Amino acid sequence: MLIKYCLLLTVFLCSSGLGARSLCDSPQYHAFDFWIGEWRVMSKGQFAGNSKITKILNGCVILEEYQAVSGYKGKSLNIFDKQQQHWHQSWTDNAGLLLQLNGNRYNHGMVLQGPGLDSEGKPVLHRITWQPKKNNTVHQHWQSSGNEGKSWETLFYGIYHKIQ
Repeated sequence: MLIKYCLLLTVFLCSSGLGARSLCDSPQYHAFDFWIGEWRVMSKGQFAGNSKITKILNGCVILEEYQAVSGYKGKSLNIFDKQQQHWHQSWTDNAGLLLQLNGNRYNHGMVLQGPGLDSEGKPVLHRITWQPKKNNTVHQHWQSSGNEGKSWETLFYGIYHKIQ
């Protein structure tokens, strides 16, 4: 009954325009705001691509739009899941990859992780860390582990340089 009431209240508030902004104004919804902007992404000293990170849906969701120089493209939707009390990311790309990661702020950055498969179809654990730096950059470290987190391999290390 309580869930039904909460859903009805949410639908009413959003459809009426009342309180739609306040639904996602708590500090948890701003924990990933350091990533918002337009970025030039460098990896291994080379230009890797561009990334545009925006808030959408009344500031409740962060949309990532990434395009690599190679033609690789991906998008993610990121939201603080109030019921689970953690952040969630769903990443999709033009190679057919779906990553679903969960996590929270840690050490002034964001750490999200979740299960996936390696190129041979074996289970792996993915972990992505975003760390804002004092020089107005954000460092993104994507790692995978085939042994339940005992050791990690770097899949991508990108440095985001703010354009806007």
